[in-house]
Amino acid sequence: MTRVVFLLPLVLFAVVAGYFAVPLLTGRDPGELPSALIDRPVPDMALPPLFEGAPGLGSDDLRGGVTLVNFFASWCVPCRAEHPVLTRLAQSETLHGISYKDDPARTREWLAELGDPFERIGTDTSGRAAIEWGVYGVPETYIIDRDGRIRYRHAGPVTRTVLEDEILPLLRHLREAES
Repeated sequence: MTRVVFLLPLVLFAVVAGYFAVPLLTGRDPGELPSALIDRPVPDMALPPLFEGAPGLGSDDLRGGVTLVNFFASWCVPCRAEHPVLTRLAQSETLHGISYKDDPARTREWLAELGDPFERIGTDTSGRAAIEWGVYGVPETYIIDRDGRIRYRHAGPVTRTVLEDEILPLLRHLREAES
């Protein structure tokens, strides 16, 4: 009996070490947050507009062409850091925004200060749309194909490296598949 009690901590340590070692040994990035929505249709939504008189953002707006959706907030420091990259991207791509759990007046001020790269902006003050999309936190960016299916998700700020190495190649691939 004392032998079993002596071996129990060793066995417990081996189980815990194995749990943490498997992702590293399989080459899986332990910091990557997978999305269950990849290759599935965008969630149904009809978000109110940020600006009076402007259109909001609904799931139907995300069909018919390759688009990007960015969840952001004025209180989000990484959102401010990624904003110049998104502004550059919006010069050649359709980019929609979803203001996540933010005061619309603050979001409007933030965009007035930094510039508005979004074609349409929906407000998700309750966070319900973000839950439906599986958002872990802002910023998060999604690529939607012409059929309204989520093809890619990036959690965290979009950097130039992410843009050039991941987003732009996938956008080119999806555009080629459209033709």
